[in-house]
Amino acid sequence: MKILVVGSGGREHAIIRKLKESPKVEKIYAAPGNGGISKDAECVDIGAMDKEKITAFAKENEVDIVFVAPDDPLADGMVDFLTENGIRAFGPKANAAIIESSKVFSKNLMKKYNIPTAEYEVFDDPAKAMEYIEAKNKYPVVIKADGLALGKGVIIAKDHDEARAAVKEIMEDKKFGESGNHVVVEEFLTGPEVSVLAFTDGIALKPMVSSKDHKRAYDNDEGLNTGGMGTISPNPYYTHKVAEICRKTIFEPTIAAMNSENRTFKGCLYFGLMITPDGPKVIEYNARFGDPETQVVLPRLKTDLVDIIEAVIDSRLSELDIEWINDATACVVMASGGYPLAYKKGIEITGLDENGQTEGAVVYHAGTKYQDGKFLTNGGRVLGITAGGKTLDEALEKAYSAVERISFEGAHYRRDIGKTK
Repeated sequence: MKILVVGSGGREHAIIRKLKESPKVEKIYAAPGNGGISKDAECVDIGAMDKEKITAFAKENEVDIVFVAPDDPLADGMVDFLTENGIRAFGPKANAAIIESSKVFSKNLMKKYNIPTAEYEVFDDPAKAMEYIEAKNKYPVVIKADGLALGKGVIIAKDHDEARAAVKEIMEDKKFGESGNHVVVEEFLTGPEVSVLAFTDGIALKPMVSSKDHKRAYDNDEGLNTGGMGTISPNPYYTHKVAEICRKTIFEPTIAAMNSENRTFKGCLYFGLMITPDGPKVIEYNARFGDPETQVVLPRLKTDLVDIIEAVIDSRLSELDIEWINDATACVVMASGGYPLAYKKGIEITGLDENGQTEGAVVYHAGTKYQDGKFLTNGGRVLGITAGGKTLDEALEKAYSAVERISFEGAHYRRDIGKTK
C-alpha cells in the first residue's frame, strides 16, 4: 500500500513511524513533512491546506489512503474533497470536525445532550462578556476563542484585570483572528487532567490508552500555555472505574449526539477531560490525534495501524480487537528559546545521528528541516523525545537521558514531565 500523511509535526512523525511497522505498507509520503520525517517517508512540497494539490498527487501516485492529521485541513473539508474524488481518506468530514473547530458548537452540543462539562455562556460582544464575568465574580475564569488557535486560544484569568485583558486580546485585538469573533466564558474546573484518544467509525468507539499532557511552558505548570511540552502514558489518575464512567457518560453519548445531529464522526476523536470532585467532565474535544499525546500513545499500539484505519473508513471497527503494550511511555518536548512567543529558526541541532535519532529513545521531529547534511530548528516545538519502560519512572529516566545528549542554542524543556498534577 501507498499512504500519504498530511501534516508536518511531531504527531505526523509518530503516525508515520507506526505506519512503517506495518507489513502492508510499501511507500509513505508526507505533505509537507519535515527534516526528521524525510528520513522515514518521502516528503512532497505541498502545503497541508492545499486539498486540490494533495488530491491530484494522490491520484497521480496511486495512493491508497490519505491520512489527514492536522485540525485546519479537517475543518476545511479535506476529507470531504478527497472522498468526493474517489480517494480513501482517514479523518472526519468538515461537518463533524466542527466539534473541534467551534468551541461554541461543542459546548452547545454537550448542553443539549447532557454530557458533563463546565458551566458556560457564549458571547459575541466584549462588553457583555465582561458584564457576565463581573456579575459572576468568580476567579479563576476560563476564556476561550471559539475557533482554532493552534491549541493556544484558551486563557485562564486569575482576576478581573487578567479577564479584561483576555477578552480584549481575543475579541478586540483579534490575536487569533476570526477565531475570536465569539468567546466561551466558562467556570474553572479543578482536578487532574486526562487525555483519551479514541478510534471511531461513527458506530463503534474504541478508546486508546490514556495520557497526560503538560501544557504550560515551564516547570511547576508556570508560564504561558503551549501546544504541549510533554506527555506520559498511562495517566495515573485514569483508573478502570473512571474509564467506565467516561465511557457511559461522555464517550458513547458524544458519538450518539453527533449522529443525532447528522454529523457522523469517523476518525480519531480526542477527549480532553478533567476528573473533578463531581466526576469526569469534558474540557475540550479535538477532531484528530493530539500532539504530543500521539507520541506516547501510538508507541504502545500492538495492532497494525493500517488495519484500524481501514476498519474505520469501512465502518467495521466493531470487528477489530485492538491490543496495547503494557509498558509506560514518556515524551519530553525540546522547544526553541522564546517559545510559545517569538523564537529563532535555522539553529543547528547536535546529538542526532544521520536519521535524526539518538540512542535509547525515539526522536519525533516537530519543527526541523534537513539541509546540507544537518538538522536545523524550524519551529517552536522542535523535537519530542520518547522512551518506554516497565514503569513510568524508567520511561522518564530514559527520555531525559536522551534529551541530555541533544542540544541546540536556546533549547528549553520542562524537567518535571510526569511529576506534576
